[in-house]
Amino acid sequence: MTLLELFQLIKKHVLLVIVLPVACAIAMGAASIFMMEDTYTAQTSMYILARAAGNEGATNFNDLSASQMIANDVARLLQSDVVVKGTAQELGMKSLAAYKISVSSETTSRVITLSVTGPDATSAARVANAMASTVSDVAREVQMAESVNVIDVAEPPAAPSGPNRVLYVAVAFLAGLFAAVAAIVLMDMLNTRVRNAEEAEELLGIPVIGWIPTMKAGE
Repeated sequence: MTLLELFQLIKKHVLLVIVLPVACAIAMGAASIFMMEDTYTAQTSMYILARAAGNEGATNFNDLSASQMIANDVARLLQSDVVVKGTAQELGMKSLAAYKISVSSETTSRVITLSVTGPDATSAARVANAMASTVSDVAREVQMAESVNVIDVAEPPAAPSGPNRVLYVAVAFLAGLFAAVAAIVLMDMLNTRVRNAEEAEELLGIPVIGWIPTMKAGE
């Protein structure tokens, strides 16, 4: 099938090409509004200070590489069971299963950013701040760092961070468009009728030399 033939098929079934993508987009929009709950993301940032070698309790401000390595360790510690379970216990919660926790730590910085996404803005901020406090205590207990200092306290976000309903609707529209074109091509492949003289010539390999008009009974 050539591109021109595909365009002709789409033009012939233009109603399907329009209706199916719009229907998919509307269905996804309704599902995202009525079936997907809003989520909220609260963020807090922390600054890591490393211990000085051979001088317990002192801070080594000059050893940047050591502090960066410890920052990466603390970033992993934030997602460990001891911190997650300790935070849940501190907040009087059974678990933090309802919350998505993500940590970013750059190799050129001692700053760690903790993001907590949950179903409620206030609780997401509470969990983020509690985790920062818990990881600071754990890091000092295991002598991983001199201190983990909070730079920005997590505040309840004013607007939800998800779901991305616009993206979902756009993807559903494109999926509907693809499905419509695929259905048109499939219907054309399954249609074995000879619809014009050109198709008859192609199938039989001989030219058409005459036409027999369709006549109604009694004429």
